[in-house]
Amino acid sequence: MSGFAKLAMINLDASDPEGLARFYAAVLGWDVLHAQAEYAMIGDGSTSIGFGQVPGYSGPGWPTESAPKRYHLDFYVDDLDKAEEQALALGATKPDEQPQPDRWRVLLDPGGHPFDVCLRS
Repeated sequence: MSGFAKLAMINLDASDPEGLARFYAAVLGWDVLHAQAEYAMIGDGSTSIGFGQVPGYSGPGWPTESAPKRYHLDFYVDDLDKAEEQALALGATKPDEQPQPDRWRVLLDPGGHPFDVCLRS
């Protein structure tokens, strides 16, 4: 099936766009392309992620979500323990509940968004 559009980028709501841009740029090894209080963007030359400030925004929490979870990002890694350690050093947190910790780890970015580091198949 052919579509009529091409994905330009993903934009995520945030209370601290610059902080999340720096966090995910470090996780992915991408460049911060734009950074200001209201909006920040990272990219690798073909894909971009933007972070837009929403006053009063707070992450949904996980696993007990105080607000509906709107998305989560999955990242392939070669070593779960090392990826978890690196993400935690950058400011991520790890919730106690882990559905399948031998295959993937649920972490929360500094804004409270859940994301997974997944063992590459």
